[in-house]
Amino acid sequence: MAMNDPLGDMLSRIRNAQLRNKAKVSTPGSKLRATVLEVLKSEGYIRGYAMVEHKNGRSELEIELKYFDGEPVIREIARVSKPGRRVYASVKNLPRINNGLGVAILSTPKGVMADHAARDANVGGEILCTVF
Repeated sequence: MAMNDPLGDMLSRIRNAQLRNKAKVSTPGSKLRATVLEVLKSEGYIRGYAMVEHKNGRSELEIELKYFDGEPVIREIARVSKPGRRVYASVKNLPRINNGLGVAILSTPKGVMADHAARDANVGGEILCTVF
């Protein structure tokens, strides 16, 4: 069966793995997923990730989850722009997640980046997801 929302699938896998206190979770590899994971890593929400190549040509992303005092670092992770309803925002209308404590991840013409980096670069774009 075809997957309609690969990014939403990855976010659900992260959320489910953290509910079960798993150290790692894997998801099928893609460029968009890797760039979103790079933003999550740079913002300090995950320990890291690695691309694993399989013999049949498929790749997987191994995500190392991060915990602090036994609690997951990611409290909430939600998909905003979905395949059925895309959500775009200009620089002036970029959301502030939990008064600036959280991060909105955007796909902009200058690449996938966090909301504060998009404000600094003066670009808007599609709001992929929010993390707190």
